Formats: sequence, C-alpha cells, structure tokens
Amino acid sequence: MPVKIRLQRHGKKANAFYHIVIADGRAPRDGKFIEKIGTYNPTTNPATIILDSTKALTWLQNGAQPTDTCRAILSYKGVMFRNHLNGGILKGALTQEQADAKFAKWESEKESKISGKVTKLDSAKKDVHKSRMSAEVIAKEAKSTKIAAKNAAPAATAPEAETETQAEA
Repeated sequence: MPVKIRLQRHGKKANAFYHIVIADGRAPRDGKFIEKIGTYNPTTNPATIILDSTKALTWLQNGAQPTDTCRAILSYKGVMFRNHLNGGILKGALTQEQADAKFAKWESEKESKISGKVTKLDSAKKDVHKSRMSAEVIAKEAKSTKIAAKNAAPAATAPEAETETQAEA
C-alpha cells in the first residue's frame, strides 16, 4: 500500500482550493484519505499555504511519497530541507544543534524573500493606482478645457449677435 502526500481539490470552478492530505495511492483524488496535514490556496499572490510541518516530516520519514506539486510545496515550507538535515544527523555528518542552526538560517532567509515579494507587490499595486489617478486627472483637465472652449465660443458670438440686433434697431 503506497502512501502518497497529495492535493485534494475543493472550491468552485476556476477558484481552486486544495487540502494537502495523506492518502492511499489507489484512492481517488477527492476520495478517502488518512490524514489532512494542511491547505493550499493558489489564487492568492503569494499562494497561501498552511501546513503542519511536523506531521508532514513524520510521514516523509515513514516512507510517504509526495506528488510533484506537494514536493514543491513541502520544499517551499522547508519540510524537505528538514528531512535532508535529519538524514545527515542519522548518518553522523551533523549534530542536532548544527542542523537546527542551518534550518533557522534558511528559514530567516526564506521569510525575508517572502516579505520582499509582498512589499514589491504592494508597491507595484500603489504605482498602478497612482498612474491611473494621474491619467484620470489629465483626462478630466482635457475634458474641462474642451467644455470651457465650447462654452466660450457661443459666448463670444453672442455679443456680436446683440450688437447686430442693436444696429438693426
């Protein structure tokens, strides 16, 4: 019975939302599962991933095989790196303290990358808003000058018409 770490699809059409589950490899995609270890929402930017890392690590060490997408998710959250470091500890290449230090360093770098991406997206959103507002102000000014010119033209011809009517009288 090969055990898989895979995604179970939920959500509406074109609005996918996934549960990260441990399931028998023979079970259907959205069928029975052994345990739910997290969720994945790809519609947000950056994607929202909530994962119980300790359960995922335990299942990996017990032989569960992640699918390609789940492998990427586990790698993104650091579970695969943690599994790699635990393998080094078992072989005697690292001590627990060294592995914890390496993981803490990796985790801080990853967090800074994610926060950098979020701030970059926020600033891009603000720039787009500013450019739209400036374009709207320019369009508004162009319309107001057109309207002023249109209103000024009949007003300029109106005094001439009055003088003509006075001259005729």
